[in-house]
Amino acid sequence: MADTPAVHGQRNDRGGDNAPKRTGPVTFYRQVVAELRKVVYPSRDQLVTYFFVVMVFVVVMIALVSLLDLGLGKLAFEIFTGADDI
Repeated sequence: MADTPAVHGQRNDRGGDNAPKRTGPVTFYRQVVAELRKVVYPSRDQLVTYFFVVMVFVVVMIALVSLLDLGLGKLAFEIFTGADDI
């Protein structure tokens, strides 16, 4: 796709202005409120369920990363210090 002046909102060859119109603060506020009315908020039961699902996931990920860190740390310690079991 070629970069034409019309795509970037610059003046065209005939001197016309193709810049997008800016909305005022009142119109912007009304549009924000209209969009927020379209949002579907979760019920209290859904919110509690989502909370516990996220918390369980976070705890599992913390445990996984901690175990990997512990295991790889011990492995690195054994590699770099050498085993003195003789």
